[in-house]
Amino acid sequence: MTVVVAVVGPTATGKSDLGLALAERLGGEVVNADAMQLYRGMDIGTAKLTPAERRGVPHHLLDVLDPHEDATVAAYQQDARAAVADVARRGGRPVVVGGSGLYVRALLDRIEFPGTDPEVRAALEARVEAEGARALHAELERLDPVAAAGIGPRNARRVVRALEVIALTGRPYSANLPGHDYEVPAVQIGLDCDRAVLDERVQARVDRMWSAGLVAEVTALRDRGIGRTASRAVGYAEVLAALRGEITEDEARAQVVAGTRRLARKQMGWFGRDPRVHWLDARDPDLVARALDLVAAADAGTLGLATDEPAPRRSLGS
Repeated sequence: MTVVVAVVGPTATGKSDLGLALAERLGGEVVNADAMQLYRGMDIGTAKLTPAERRGVPHHLLDVLDPHEDATVAAYQQDARAAVADVARRGGRPVVVGGSGLYVRALLDRIEFPGTDPEVRAALEARVEAEGARALHAELERLDPVAAAGIGPRNARRVVRALEVIALTGRPYSANLPGHDYEVPAVQIGLDCDRAVLDERVQARVDRMWSAGLVAEVTALRDRGIGRTASRAVGYAEVLAALRGEITEDEARAQVVAGTRRLARKQMGWFGRDPRVHWLDARDPDLVARALDLVAAADAGTLGLATDEPAPRRSLGS
C-alpha cells in the first residue's frame, strides 16, 4: 500500500512549500488538511497557494465549501480518504499538507465520529447563549475531565459537540478520540522553528496579507454571507470586528498577529504530543533532502517512531 506523506506543524513554518516540493519529486499530488482552506474565497487570510504557485501539481480539497457552510471533520474524513485513494490508484503519491490537527488525525488514524442530533445540539447551543460557554465547560469537566482538559472553555463549538456526544452515546467524549494507530499508512513530517524566528515570520505573513488585500477579501465574504465556522477563523474574525466598528483596523491587525502566534503554539502542542511525527528544522537548507530521506525510510519499512530517535528540538513546545 502507498505510504502517504503528511507535512504537519505550526502555521508559517513553510508546510505548503515543502509539500509542493515533495509532491514534485515524488510524482505526487497534494491533499489539503487545513480546515479553512476548504473554503472558496478564503485565500489571502489562509495563505492558500495560488494556482500559479502550485506549479502544475494537482491540489485536492481546496475551495470545496462556500463560506456560509460549516465544515465538519466527519465529512472531511470521507472526502480526504477518497482523494488519497484516488491519487494512489492512479499511481501518484498522496502528500497531505496542513496544520488542522484533528483533520490530519481523522484522515490518517482509526477514528469514528458519532452521529448528531439537531435537537440536542440546539438545546446545548441555547444554553451557551443563556449561561455562557464556561458554564457548559464546567459541566463537561464534571462529566469528562479528559475531554475538558483538551478543550478550552471559550471554544463553545467543541464544548457543545463533546456534550452532544456524551448525551447521545452515554460514554465520555474522550472515549471516541483516536489512539496513535494508522488506518492509512503514513509518514508524518513536522516542521519546527525557533520561536523568535516564527514570531517574525508570522508578523511578515500578516503584513503580506494586509498588502494583498485581506480587508477587501473579508468585506466581499461578509457581503456574500459568511457562516459561523469561517467567520471565527484567525484573520477573518478580527477584520469582521473592525468592519463592524468594534475595533480599529490597526487593532485588528495587531490581534491577527497575536492570534496567529497563539494558533502556532496550539498546533505545536497538538502535533508535539504525537510520537509518530518526525521533526525537521524549517530553516534547514537541506530540508527537502532530509524529508525525502524520511520518506525513503518509510517506504523501506525502516522508519520507527520519532521517539526511537534522539529527541528533536521542539522550540514552540518549550
